[in-house]
Amino acid sequence: MLTKEEVISTVNAMPKEFEAEDVIEKIILLNKIHIGRKQSESGTVISIEEAKEKLKKWL
Repeated sequence: MLTKEEVISTVNAMPKEFEAEDVIEKIILLNKIHIGRKQSESGTVISIEEAKEKLKKWL
């Protein structure tokens, strides 16, 4: 979960004028990075080899 401070910092880093979609995309990216870090810390990630094996079905 993101903190209010992280979201405020993201908004403050934007130029004086911006499209709403731009800040929404940045917040979504920040959230995905946060989720990935939590997954990595908890060990709920897969190896590159496992990922390649799963991707074979799609590629």
